[in-house]
Amino acid sequence: MKKVKVAVVGAGVVGLSTAVCISEALPFCTITVLAEKFSPDTTSDIAAGILLPKEIPDSKSNVSRYQLFREVPKITRPYWADIVFGFRTMTNHEMKRFPNSTYGQAVTTLKCESIRYLSWLEKRLTKAGGQMKQDKVTDFQQLAQSYDVLVNCSGLGARYLVGDEQVHPVRGQIIKVYGPWLKHFIREAETTTYIYPGIDYVTLGGTQQVNDWRLEVDEDDSKDIMQRCSTFVPSLSTAQVLGEKVGLRPGRRNLRLEREWLQVQERMVPLVHNYGHGSWGISLSWGTALEALDLVRKSLHEKPPHARL
Repeated sequence: MKKVKVAVVGAGVVGLSTAVCISEALPFCTITVLAEKFSPDTTSDIAAGILLPKEIPDSKSNVSRYQLFREVPKITRPYWADIVFGFRTMTNHEMKRFPNSTYGQAVTTLKCESIRYLSWLEKRLTKAGGQMKQDKVTDFQQLAQSYDVLVNCSGLGARYLVGDEQVHPVRGQIIKVYGPWLKHFIREAETTTYIYPGIDYVTLGGTQQVNDWRLEVDEDDSKDIMQRCSTFVPSLSTAQVLGEKVGLRPGRRNLRLEREWLQVQERMVPLVHNYGHGSWGISLSWGTALEALDLVRKSLHEKPPHARL
């Protein structure tokens, strides 16, 4: 069978997950991941990574979670209660640690170490025959001249690459600190405050600044994050700061997961879109990758529309 050349644009967690799914499910396809930046310089590398992965060797850790509320929510058993482990309402004794909160939920789940995970995905892609190529894609029409199938996982870049003004930046700033004594992660439901212990460091956050394109670390944001997190865990105020990072999440009212056809001279080339995950990139990446795989598979088995002359 003739090899089908597939280009996946974007090397964040969505792009690499999609590339892996296609390369392993469709061995007659040759996969090339094209991106201007690769790990550790992607937005996905900054993500805190709380999710339930199936199997990620050496890149996950078990953590117990406290989700705190300033006011008791209308729905005290969320839709995800049966997905995580051991969901329960926090006891009065536990709540005494957090005098500014009136209600809390405790669960145990997994934290994905993003940098390790992306490296693992790259190795898995290479093992399946895929390759990585550093290249800034600016024109899908031009790219389609060299590939049979295009997959758009460009995240925020889709705003310019396909002219999608619905996708917009949601600026997130975090602080990494040394805090091996922290065993539980804490999140305040009504704000962007969170404390996520990991294997090598603790992630303190954060910000959700819509339509803010700044990539520079803001000192005022850092002070605010540290102050908010120290309110929950006072020992953080003297913790060693290991670094500060800023990432621009690809916000969109609804993520875009669909196919269109590009006419390239007399050819019709399928273009599958998979972007706009916002703050849920790592959590949704594998599921949307499987959906994108299905769209690619259908495109290869369906008769394309007639090209316009």
